[in-house]
Amino acid sequence: MTPPVAPRELLIATIAWLLDGVRHVAVGASSPIPAAGAMLLRAMKEMAGAEPVRISILGSVKHNFFTNGAAELFDCAGQGRIDAFFLGGGQIDGHGNINLVGAGPYPQSQVRWPGSFGSAYLYYVVPRVILFREEHTRRVFVDRVDFVSAPGVSDAGIYRTGGPYALLTGRALFSFDKARRGFRLDSVHPGHGLAEILEETGFGFEHEANPASTALPSAAILDVLRGRVLDELHETYPEFAKQLRDEIAAAV
Repeated sequence: MTPPVAPRELLIATIAWLLDGVRHVAVGASSPIPAAGAMLLRAMKEMAGAEPVRISILGSVKHNFFTNGAAELFDCAGQGRIDAFFLGGGQIDGHGNINLVGAGPYPQSQVRWPGSFGSAYLYYVVPRVILFREEHTRRVFVDRVDFVSAPGVSDAGIYRTGGPYALLTGRALFSFDKARRGFRLDSVHPGHGLAEILEETGFGFEHEANPASTALPSAAILDVLRGRVLDELHETYPEFAKQLRDEIAAAV
């Protein structure tokens, strides 16, 4: 019997599953849940004696072999040596476009966000880009973004090795169909339903009449997550690690 699972534990375990098969995953400095998923995958691979997984977490001392910050990250990605990365956005639309600039007509955006930084470049060159937002509302998932920080698809004839692979939210998991240039609902997290996902998503997507439920992590995976992974998280994300411990305690 699977023990009770905290909502963020489900997200972390799902990310580890989405990363299976990668050799090198890079994670931004403010991405504790993606980092935890990468750490979980690394731990499980090491325990199984499988090929090791390299993790580069920007801002971490222990989990980052870069010494010159983003410059080395971009070089490594351009050389094809990063297999997976995570991107979010204040807005994300049905074509995988992301907006990190602001809401409202640009440049008179009424709401401003941190900016695009290297998102467009990494979106083009990293093969497995996982879009991640815990919040799943029409405010985030819009029919059309107000500003394209990074396009999800490119026209024919444009060289591009990277792009959206999946979209994970606090309610559901989607895959991205590059041929159709759109998302497909793969599973709905426990406690949520298709009607809710349709209501809270501002773009259209393919789906089954009765979508699957997102798989819960096994007791063995939870043991690793609640032990080694939480300890590793504390080095880079101490406040998040504390919050997650409290959430786990409340769930169990």
